[in-house]
Amino acid sequence: MKLSVIIPCYNEEKNVGLFHSEFCKDFKKYKGEYELIFVNDGSKDKTVEELKKIVDKGKNIKVVSFSRNFGKEAAMYAGLREASGDFVSIIDADLQQRPSVLLDMVNILEENDDYDCVCAYQDVRREGFVLSFFKNCFYKLINKISDVNFVRGASDFRVFRKSVKDAMIEMHETHRFTKGIFAYVGFNTHYIPYEAEERANGNSKWSFKSLFKYAMTGILSFSTFPLKIATYLGGLTILGAFIYLITALVLKVKILTMMMFFLITFFSGIQLLVIGVLSQYISLMYDEIKNRQIYIAKEIFISKNYKK
Repeated sequence: MKLSVIIPCYNEEKNVGLFHSEFCKDFKKYKGEYELIFVNDGSKDKTVEELKKIVDKGKNIKVVSFSRNFGKEAAMYAGLREASGDFVSIIDADLQQRPSVLLDMVNILEENDDYDCVCAYQDVRREGFVLSFFKNCFYKLINKISDVNFVRGASDFRVFRKSVKDAMIEMHETHRFTKGIFAYVGFNTHYIPYEAEERANGNSKWSFKSLFKYAMTGILSFSTFPLKIATYLGGLTILGAFIYLITALVLKVKILTMMMFFLITFFSGIQLLVIGVLSQYISLMYDEIKNRQIYIAKEIFISKNYKK
């Protein structure tokens, strides 16, 4: 039984070596074979140099280095394409997700043939009130408007069978939202809680702006409800126009001039909002139609004793 471990890396020069050491220590008792697939997502620091050192001294290690930064989603997709194991896992390089937890997940999957995937979720999150509030709102919203179910706190920290990996690779969309893809492909998933540790070094690459953009990608990729809002707003606009017309005929007072100015401004705003929603979907369609590569690999490094 072979395990493929995918580790996306972006500016993790101080963490990749520590991760490799911790992984080897925790997996010392693991009886199966495993391969480590580091994906360097166009890091601007010395991550690639550190990964080359790991390749030189390690075993069964592959490094895929991008030509530029394509994003974590592209890095995970590249790792899936390179993975050859019967089991596949995704874990971050910053050691917030511990290899020891990953080993527990592998054991659960090996011992339960009915499970296709084991996913770790954060039962208690170490984050501020504002960020936690918006994340809760996101999960409540997307579960109401999407046809697939998103488990709150469930991350990409998972172990899954080759059949799940193959199903995910078949989905070629440019704007990927892996959490949604896991939910879409289905399969029997077992969830376990875990507590994220502090980052070994450095700061999180996710700002509030990037998280918001990522959330919007998820909503637009797995729900057409925003398009339906346009229909609802159109109906309300027509209803409001009739109400205004009846009021104008009955009252015939000058205050209606101010009301008209307000209504024109208000309905113009609605039109711009609807056009904005439509443009977001059209832009996604435009990117998909171009059918560009999700990522471009500049170079690939493989350890000398690498076993395919």
